[in-house]
Amino acid sequence: MDALTATLALLRLEGIGPALYWQLLEHFGSAAAALEQPPEHFSRKLPDRALAQLAEYQRIGLEGELGQWAQAERDRCHNRAVTLLEWGGSGYPPLLQEIHRPPPVLYVRGDVDTLAIPQIAVVGARRASQGGLDNARAFSSDLAAAGFAITSGLALGVDGAAHSGALKAGGKTVAVLGTGVDRLYPRRNVKLAEEILDSGGTIVSELPLGTAPEAGNFPRRNRIISGLSLGVLLVEAAVRSGSLITARLALEQNREVFAIPGSIHNPLARGCHHMIKQGAALVEASTDIVTHLGGALAGVAQQVELFVGSTQASTMLPRELQRIVQSIAGDIRTIEQIAGDTGDEAGALMSALLQLELQGLVEPLAGGYQLTAQGAKHLAGESENR
Repeated sequence: MDALTATLALLRLEGIGPALYWQLLEHFGSAAAALEQPPEHFSRKLPDRALAQLAEYQRIGLEGELGQWAQAERDRCHNRAVTLLEWGGSGYPPLLQEIHRPPPVLYVRGDVDTLAIPQIAVVGARRASQGGLDNARAFSSDLAAAGFAITSGLALGVDGAAHSGALKAGGKTVAVLGTGVDRLYPRRNVKLAEEILDSGGTIVSELPLGTAPEAGNFPRRNRIISGLSLGVLLVEAAVRSGSLITARLALEQNREVFAIPGSIHNPLARGCHHMIKQGAALVEASTDIVTHLGGALAGVAQQVELFVGSTQASTMLPRELQRIVQSIAGDIRTIEQIAGDTGDEAGALMSALLQLELQGLVEPLAGGYQLTAQGAKHLAGESENR
């Protein structure tokens, strides 16, 4: 039995997860050797089904349930153009290989070579604000145009915006799933997943084909997102969220963590502010990320600056609209506060705010209005042109 088949068979043993798998390998040296051990040599008591599986394997080898499943899984992957990458083998991502108890096997759809490109993970809230979505797209687009692959989890919200931003720039993006690579989830992002594959990107999971979305799979998925990447960018997140788990895992894996600050009144900014207090780097532009990484790619900083410069050109606004943009700068502002700053009457102000919203420069929130990423860029461009 070759090493990959033995690994798949051991992982199929009832009750064996990544933690116990690595304990067995550290103790016995290989998956094949672990499968030959009597049950009492295992550090944990095995369930009855696992005892039966192990006894059958030791009696008839590949003809038993474990061996048959491992061989069938390899055949299924071959038939569906899914590549299996074994830890320590050719093509397994070097950064991921370094983390504590990495995935023993990766299932990969798409271009395996994309996993060799330096990656930046972009993560955040599923129910992000429009400004958060804009930031995810803009940062991902800038970084992808500069040569980074953008890695995220294909979830709704920030994840989807990050993948879309990378695609818009003609770059590569990697989607890490909490399901089998043949069970795309959520269904609303199936079209996005197809675009990722069509563009030369990659879809990755450590879970067997056919695995359904279960809550326990997603924290495991998060360690892969951070483990593949040089750094993790947190766009918007509540204090208790999967995105914050990814950022914490990144710190444990000695990866860089970046966070975009927001209004103190925005609950989705609190996770970012929490991570900044924990040592994450506060970033306002994609160039901040490249500078902080210290030139992980030769010449990337210059490329990103050129790209960002091209996206920050100011669009001329009528003076009355420009006054409103300046009033909202920096924080969420109520209608009353904006009216006090600009002197506008309520009817005219609401009409002007609607115009700015349609142009993508401001967005309404529960407490008032804030600038979108495009609005912040416009304001920065106006300041530079004065």
